[in-house]
Amino acid sequence: MAALDLGTNNCRLLVAEPRADSFDVVDSFSRIVRLGEGLASSGRLNERAIARTIAALRVCARIVARHDVRQLRCVATEACRRARNGIEFLARVRRVTGLAFEILPQEEEARLALLGCLSLIDPAAEHVLLVDIGGGSTELLWLERAPAGGVAALRCIHSLPVGVVALAEAFPTEPDEDTFETMVRHVQTLLVPIEATHGIRLRLGGSRCQLLGTSGTVTTLAALHLGLTRYDRRRIDGQVLDPAAIAAVSARLRAMSNAERAAHPCIGPGRADLVVAGCAILEAVLRSWPPDRLRVADRGLREGMLQGLMGRTLDDALAASGASVAALAAPALHRTNA
Repeated sequence: MAALDLGTNNCRLLVAEPRADSFDVVDSFSRIVRLGEGLASSGRLNERAIARTIAALRVCARIVARHDVRQLRCVATEACRRARNGIEFLARVRRVTGLAFEILPQEEEARLALLGCLSLIDPAAEHVLLVDIGGGSTELLWLERAPAGGVAALRCIHSLPVGVVALAEAFPTEPDEDTFETMVRHVQTLLVPIEATHGIRLRLGGSRCQLLGTSGTVTTLAALHLGLTRYDRRRIDGQVLDPAAIAAVSARLRAMSNAERAAHPCIGPGRADLVVAGCAILEAVLRSWPPDRLRVADRGLREGMLQGLMGRTLDDALAASGASVAALAAPALHRTNA
């Protein structure tokens, strides 16, 4: 089975073998394609971005064929949801590569991301806020779990119409501190209505709360915090960062030039001008809902899609006792080709 996620910035594939209660990842592919480049200003996918994306999807199609995948789900997210020519583009993809994509609704994207991250939730946490910073949007989910193993329920699912690509394109490529602050405040204004409706801040103020982050932004912060000279998923997935560490690494990233970020092996040229925008989105979340710590997830939508191909749903997981939710998720993944 395989899951293919075509986002605003990345094209990512996982191929896995199902097991009795989990799955093993046997192959993977990831490439930065920037499908949503210029989308915020034009409302359309441009031909250069389309060409880059189709080239990556040809590789995905070959990987899928090589593994003789029998179950395949291909989803497109915010860029294709927003673009006027999104459906036309996906029809072209099917003609050229044979890959049939569905445009994933925002709520389903968020729910699948949470399903993919369940194994990283602290069994003692009564409130969990998941933040998924994407290229074209940012998904927020607030999970409430009753104490002493009570039933878990989603209290809030919200998709912010801002991601790292559009935010980076709206501001200078090497923002100074004043510009960074403007970016943060812009995102904060989008969070105000969510807080006014749900009152998340008060509920997240207790000791049994957890902030879970899944995105290239948070994994990059973790890699730099650990001083890695090469990205190592085994050390990143599940890493815990406190607010001081996040602030320190974010400041280091902002102090670098684009060239310096591009040269860093855990960032690279494809994300050098995007990671500061990601830090601004994360900073806005941290100011709105201050956590004791952030747990980093190098997993999410694709893992949730694989769970779905095995017949598992988030509703099933949340119907289980709060103490058992984590046990329903996949254990640590084993990748043979990162």
